[in-house]
Amino acid sequence: METSATPGDRNVVNVGQLEIRYLQGATNASRMGCFELTVPPGSNVPLPHSHAASEELIVVLEGTLRFTVGNETRDLQPGQSMSTPPGETHGFSNPHAVTARALVVNTPDIGIGYFQDMAAIINAGGPPDKAKLLSTMQHYGLVPAVPRA
Repeated sequence: METSATPGDRNVVNVGQLEIRYLQGATNASRMGCFELTVPPGSNVPLPHSHAASEELIVVLEGTLRFTVGNETRDLQPGQSMSTPPGETHGFSNPHAVTARALVVNTPDIGIGYFQDMAAIINAGGPPDKAKLLSTMQHYGLVPAVPRA
């Protein structure tokens, strides 16, 4: 499967080192959203978070992606998956030597606008504005995890 973005591809959003290729957004017929996520080794990734109203399924297509749901952390290989119920804290990283690629399904869809808005903040240059990042996450129904003391 080809993963490189073509110039002007409106369905591809680069958020820092991450690439999000939106495959399907919510429609009148379905609330489901689906995107392909590409995570190079050692990439900066989003804060662990939950979705108050969405559940999520992640299926690894290539490489190995570390995924955490609640207190369970697994290194997912191609064909392996994990799901996240609404309200459950989850996060991902790629501490491995090769790029990971995964298919992510959200029901209901959080929308490509979330990634576009986050890209505008993160790709602006310099350290990202943390208050804007948190505000944008909350606007789209993502709840950042409270750091444990």
